[in-house]
Amino acid sequence: MPRFVARVQVQLRPSVLDPAGEATRAAAQRLGVAGVKQLRIGKMVEMELEAATIEAARSEVELLSDRLLANPVTENWTLALEQCE
Repeated sequence: MPRFVARVQVQLRPSVLDPAGEATRAAAQRLGVAGVKQLRIGKMVEMELEAATIEAARSEVELLSDRLLANPVTENWTLALEQCE
């Protein structure tokens, strides 16, 4: 069965405050990096899965992303999917 690698990038929605990102931006300034005007923190999830087709793999990862990996109220996600060699 074909194997696929999925990378799901999860970010807070633009309308949601990011206190961790703001704290990191302020810390960067204290370290002397003054040019950082905005910093938002997210997460990247990488998984390898088997599926009959790339469409089936995409469907499964989309289900996981919607229901498990991201909070649909506060977060958006994007997906990159490729077949393993």
